[in-house]
Amino acid sequence: MMKFIKNFRKDENGAVTVDWVVLTAAVVGLAVAAYSSIETGASDLTAQTNTFLGKQDPNAAPAADGGN
Repeated sequence: MMKFIKNFRKDENGAVTVDWVVLTAAVVGLAVAAYSSIETGASDLTAQTNTFLGKQDPNAAPAADGGN
C-alpha cells in the first residue's frame, strides 16, 4: 500500500489536464465578466438613445442655420 501511495504521488499524468481546465475556467470567467460589462453599457446607451429620441418632435421645423 505504501508503494502505491508513493507511486501515485510521483505520477504526474493528468497534471497538464488539470492546468488546462483551470486556465479554461479562468478564460471563461473573464469572458463572462466582460460580457456583463458590455451588456450593461449597451443597455444604458440604448436607454439614453430612447430618451433622446422620445423628446424629439418630428413635426418641428428644421433650424434656419442648418443645425450649426
